[in-house]
Amino acid sequence: MVRYLYTSGEKHFDSVYNQILRSGTSISANIAESQFAQSSADFITKLHIALKEANETRMWLNMLKESQSLTFVQHESMSADLDELIAMLVASLNTSKRNQNIVIK
Repeated sequence: MVRYLYTSGEKHFDSVYNQILRSGTSISANIAESQFAQSSADFITKLHIALKEANETRMWLNMLKESQSLTFVQHESMSADLDELIAMLVASLNTSKRNQNIVIK
């Protein structure tokens, strides 16, 4: 997505494209870190950070849509992918929080 934006987007939005690159890659980095979390709480924290980064990425995409740097179709395509990722993160967080309350005797 960022490669597309850099090649076909407006140059004065390069700093926004950089922010999308940072927040977007942070999502996957935090998910990767969660796989080797030291505890349930650490796992949940990493997924929460990934969720916050996804929300930031959504904000940048919305900004590009509002500035008409993305077409409606481009924005919808990118947003749909992001919405799926957010839904998976929310489901994982809900499951993890629910499982954390289970006490094994």
